[in-house]
Amino acid sequence: MTYSSSLSMNRSRYVPRNQNTVSFRPSVHALGPVSNTIILIVLACLLGLLYLTQVTKTNAYGYQINGLQQRQAQLKSEHDDLEVASARLQSLARVQDSSVAKGLVSVAPSDSLQN
Repeated sequence: MTYSSSLSMNRSRYVPRNQNTVSFRPSVHALGPVSNTIILIVLACLLGLLYLTQVTKTNAYGYQINGLQQRQAQLKSEHDDLEVASARLQSLARVQDSSVAKGLVSVAPSDSLQN
């Protein structure tokens, strides 16, 4: 037996000629517990920031809605006041144009009172 054939007999598998005898196994890289913890903390912080941005947007819209509701209440009260003023002004014109008012006689004061 020659030297090269004795080497090939000691190998665990048969390798044909002109082939590499070294086999590379892919190494599996896994994250450790510290890296996993850090990643989870960063994700929790990102979710918290997302939540806070949504809450502040909602609050901003709430302030706008509150301002619009106050403006609506102010305009309603102004509308009610204008309706009352309109009814008052229309009532004077109706009284003057009524048949009862036309049938009244105007009276001039005849004497003044003295104390």
